[in-house]
Amino acid sequence: MATQMIQATGRRKSAIARVRLAQGDGTIQVNERTLEDYFPRDTLRAAVMRPLLLTERAKTVTILARVDGGGIAAQAGAMAHGISRAILKLDSSSRGTLKKDGLITRDSRMKERKKYGQKGARKRFQYSKR
Repeated sequence: MATQMIQATGRRKSAIARVRLAQGDGTIQVNERTLEDYFPRDTLRAAVMRPLLLTERAKTVTILARVDGGGIAAQAGAMAHGISRAILKLDSSSRGTLKKDGLITRDSRMKERKKYGQKGARKRFQYSKR
């Protein structure tokens, strides 16, 4: 008998996390590696675990995630967003808890593109009057 597998996508900056959540023993795999192996810092692991701890599902679900793009901090944020969306599909009553902590809202801050006629996104080329 197969358990129900819920899929959700989380994004932050240019990082994308495809999260698959199922009933299980609390193991988390990121890109076929353990959570501790993929995210070496405690703060990043805490960010990933936050939606699970808030909804008290840390030991009842198994998570398989595929992340790419961005840096590891953005990937951790994308994973937290994806886990939150998957939990909402599983149980919509936890929406208030997740929304209060800002885990449902997609962090839309992106790197601004370079503009033509300028050195960067905002910086101009050096101007000399004489």
